[in-house]
Amino acid sequence: MVRKLSKADKKIAYDAKLCQLLDDYSQVLVVAADNVGSNQLQNIRSGLRGDSVILMGKNTMMKRSVRMHSEKTGNEAYLSLIPLLVGNVGLIFTKGDLKEVREEVAKYKVGAPARVGLVAPVDVVVPPGNTGLDPSQTSFFQVLNIPTKINKGTVEIITPVELIQKGDKVGSSEAALLAKLGIRPFSYGLVVTSVYDNGSVFDPMVLDLTEDDLVDKFASGVSELTSLALAVHYPAIAAAPHMLINSYKNVLALAVEAIFYSFPLAEKVKKYLDDQEPDVHMAMYDD
Repeated sequence: MVRKLSKADKKIAYDAKLCQLLDDYSQVLVVAADNVGSNQLQNIRSGLRGDSVILMGKNTMMKRSVRMHSEKTGNEAYLSLIPLLVGNVGLIFTKGDLKEVREEVAKYKVGAPARVGLVAPVDVVVPPGNTGLDPSQTSFFQVLNIPTKINKGTVEIITPVELIQKGDKVGSSEAALLAKLGIRPFSYGLVVTSVYDNGSVFDPMVLDLTEDDLVDKFASGVSELTSLALAVHYPAIAAAPHMLINSYKNVLALAVEAIFYSFPLAEKVKKYLDDQEPDVHMAMYDD
């Protein structure tokens, strides 16, 4: 007969599992798991099988295990995960490409009905068209101020209607109407909220940056630095070529105007200007 583990034994086993994962992996995705069912979570686990492991648990237990690991190993890098363990969250440990893992997780979102009291994660718009409902159902539409007409014995919505705004709670009338229309307006799945990579924590939007984006941002930063350095006459490396060119222009202008000072390249400019003078005079006479 298999002995059932006590709560203390379960905590010890959980600590050991999380500490082992912290030893084996250097990349972690922190994911929000609101409204994610057990079957859906199992499907995500199956899809990530190979180089990624999902670990769920109470926040207090995860924080405790992270602190224990830090004390045992002296590695304080993972302590930056603790402030991120807020709400209904889990951890995805991975050795794969972070962007690809996030995209794989996003594939497993499932549609969900609008339940009464639920806070809407997105705006809900009811499209125009035939609802298939008989005229006796018009009371639902009237309560919600939705313009309708009767067409061929069924209720037809005339114009698009924003039924629920993001952040609002779903009311009983809205939930009943959406159910009658067969609309499942919400979708839920694991959502990556933060990324941990070898001691660094950053927003998952960083994963969307391409090499071209990085080059553009770097070039923009260098341009701003150069402009600032030129404005305050500070000899930064990025501004040095411009400073040298501007200085050369000043010296050249001085040499062209001076009688007793010149240098070989200035002589070429003087000769060019002398050759242009007759053309200048002819243009003046033409005018």
